[in-house]
Amino acid sequence: MKRITLFIFLLISSFTFSQTIISGIVTDTKNNPIEGANVYLEGTYDGASTDEKGIFSFETLETGTQNLIVSMVSFETYMQAGDISYLKDVKINLREAINQLNGVTLTAGTFEAGDNSKVSVLKPLDIVTTAGAAGDFVGALQTLPGTSNVSEDGRLFVRGGQAGETQVFIDGLRVFQPFNATANNIPTRGRFSPFLFKGITFSTGGYSAEYGQALSSVLLLNTVDVPDQEKTDISVLSVGAGLGRTEIWGNKSLSVNAQYINLAPYQWLVPNEQGARWNKPYESISGEAVFRSKTDKSIFKFYTGFNQANLDLDQEDINFEDFVNFRLKNSNLYANASYKYFFDKEWTMTAGASLSSDKNDIGFEANNINADETAGHVKVKVKKNFSNRFQLNFGAEHFITDYEDNLTASDGAAFDSGYKDNLSAGFAEADIFFSNKLAMKLGVRGEYSSFLADANVAPRISLAYKSSENGQLSLAYGDFYQNPLNESLRFDRSLDFEKTSHYILNYQYLSNGKTFRAEAYYKDYDRLVKFNTEMPQFNSEFNNLGKGYATGIDVFWRDNKSIKNLDYWASYSYLSTKRDFRNFRESATPNFAPAHGLSLVTKYWVEDWRSQIGLSYNFSSGRPYDNPNTPEFLAEKTKAFNSINMNWAYLISQQKILFFSVSNVTGFKNVNGYQYANTPNMNGIFDRRAIRPTADAFFVVGFFWTISDDKSSNQLDNL
Repeated sequence: MKRITLFIFLLISSFTFSQTIISGIVTDTKNNPIEGANVYLEGTYDGASTDEKGIFSFETLETGTQNLIVSMVSFETYMQAGDISYLKDVKINLREAINQLNGVTLTAGTFEAGDNSKVSVLKPLDIVTTAGAAGDFVGALQTLPGTSNVSEDGRLFVRGGQAGETQVFIDGLRVFQPFNATANNIPTRGRFSPFLFKGITFSTGGYSAEYGQALSSVLLLNTVDVPDQEKTDISVLSVGAGLGRTEIWGNKSLSVNAQYINLAPYQWLVPNEQGARWNKPYESISGEAVFRSKTDKSIFKFYTGFNQANLDLDQEDINFEDFVNFRLKNSNLYANASYKYFFDKEWTMTAGASLSSDKNDIGFEANNINADETAGHVKVKVKKNFSNRFQLNFGAEHFITDYEDNLTASDGAAFDSGYKDNLSAGFAEADIFFSNKLAMKLGVRGEYSSFLADANVAPRISLAYKSSENGQLSLAYGDFYQNPLNESLRFDRSLDFEKTSHYILNYQYLSNGKTFRAEAYYKDYDRLVKFNTEMPQFNSEFNNLGKGYATGIDVFWRDNKSIKNLDYWASYSYLSTKRDFRNFRESATPNFAPAHGLSLVTKYWVEDWRSQIGLSYNFSSGRPYDNPNTPEFLAEKTKAFNSINMNWAYLISQQKILFFSVSNVTGFKNVNGYQYANTPNMNGIFDRRAIRPTADAFFVVGFFWTISDDKSSNQLDNL
C-alpha cells in the first residue's frame, strides 16, 4: 500500500513540475494596455485573454520551441517563436492594423469617379447627367475645380496648363488623339461613349509615377470588367442616332456601340450662325467595342474605337473681305489590349499595348494639308503586396510616334515636315502605410527620347494624414516632363523636354453623402518652348528658354443626402498664372487662363412627374487678350462668361425615356476673345472683331429605349 501511495505521489509531482507558466503584458505602440487580446500557443488549446491591465498568464505542458500568437481586432496579429522557457514576463507591442475602408487614402490632386471608390466625388452617372455636358466626359469634368472654361476649344485646360499638357489613358494605355478633330472656334468633344467605362480618375496634379508625358494632368478611363446583363440600347436624336448591344457567354462578354451624328437638321432649324456659314455641316460616324474574358486569376480586355468625321464651312476673318473656306476630313482608329494575372503570394502582373492611327485631310482656301500620326504604346507593370503596410508597383513602357505633315500651297509649292520618336520609360512606386492615420506614396520615373536624345528622372512623393474620423490632410510633390508638341517637334530636333514641378496641399472631408475638398497648389514651369514667329514654321527659331508659374486654390462641395431626391455640387477655382512661352514677348497670363471659375450643378428626381431635372450654372471671369492698339501685352480682358443649362429626362415607361437638353438657356452673349487686323487702318488703329460661339444656345431632343433581361434597366445613367 505504501508503494502505491509513493508511486502516485511521484506521478503527481512529476506532472506538476513539468508544467510551464507563460506570462506577459500586451500593449499598443504607445504602451497603453490592451484588454481582451487572445494569447495562445499555436496548434494547442493552451492560452488566455489579457485583463484590463493587458496582463496574461497560463500554464502549458508543451516543451521546446513554440510559436506564441497574440491576436486582437483592429491590430496586426503578433507571433513570437522561442523556447518555452523564455516565454515568461514577455512584453508585447501590437501594431494597429491597416483598415482599407476607414484608413487614410492618398488623394492629393485626384478626383475619382467610380462606384467602388470610397473617395469618389463624381460617379459614372454624373458624367452623362450633368446639364450642359451633353454626354461628354470633358463637359462634366469642367464642372470640377482646377479646370478652365475655354468654350471655343472644348478640351481640358487644367491649372494654367495648355490642353496638350493633359493626357488620356484607357485601361492604363495611352490614347494619342482623345478628341475629335474640328475647326478653329468650333468646340470639340471626346471620342468615347461614357457607358463603356466603369470609372474615371482625373488627376489635376501630383499624379502617380506610373504616368508621364503630361505637364499638368492625366485622365484615366477604365472599361467595365464584367457587364451585369445582356441588353440593347437604342437612341434617336435630333442630331443623329445610336445603337448599343452587350452579349455575355459565360466568362466572356462583348459590348458594341455605334453612333451617327449630323448637325444639318439642327442648323436648318437654327440658321443664325455667327461668324460661320456651313457648306457641309459636321457629320460623323463612330463605333466602339470591348471584348472581355475573365477567369478566377486573370482578365483580358480588348478595346477598339473608330471615328470618321468631315465638315466644310466658311468662317469670318478680319483680314479678308469675304469669308475664308475651311474643309476637314478626319479618320481615327484606336485599339488596345490589356491582360492582368493574379499570381500567388499577392503578386499581380499587367501587360498591354495600344495602337493609334489619325489622318487629317485639311483644306484652307486653295491650300491643302495632310497630317498623319501613327503611334503605339507597350507597357508591363508588376505589383506586389508585401503586407497591408507596404505595396510596391514597378514597370516599364515604350512609346512610338511617327508624325508626317504635307502642305501643298495654292501656287503649287510643297513642303513636308515630321519626326519619328521612340521614348522608353521605367517607373517604381511604393505605398507605405505607417498607420491608419499616416501613409506615403514614394515614386520615381525615368525617360529617354531617341528624337530629343535626352533623358530625365522625375521623383514623386505624396503624404496623407487622417486628422479626424472623416477628414484628412494630404501633401504632394513631383517633377513632370513632356516632349514639346508636334507643332514644334516637326520643325526642330534640337529641343529638350519641357518641365514642371507640382506642390500641392489638400484637405478632404467625407461624411454621410457630403464631400468637401480644398486644395492649394503651386506649379513651377521650366524649359518651355519659344519661337520667334506668329506660329511655328520651318524658318522659326526655337529654344527651351520659356518659363512660368501657376498657383491657386480649388474648392469643391457636394451633398446628396440632406434633401430627398436632390443631388448638388459646387466648385470654385482661383488661378494666378504667368508664363513666357511660344511667341510671347514677355511674361504674361495666357488667354486660356481666367482667374476665377465657378460651377453649380443640381439634379432633382420628381417622383410624381417620373422625371429627372438637371440645372447647371457655369461662370468664368474675363480672359486676357492682346490689343495691338496699346503698348501692354495681353493686358485686357473679355467680359465674364456665363451659361445656364438644363436637361429633362421623362420616363415614358420603365425602359423608354424622352430627353430634352439645352445649353445657355438665357442666351448670354459670350465673347471668347478678339481677332485684330494684321495692319492698321487709315487712322492708325487696328480693327477687330469679337470671337463668339457660332450659336448662343444648343439643344437636343432624344428618345431612348432599352431592351434588357430584367425589363427594368434604362439609359437614365447615359443621358
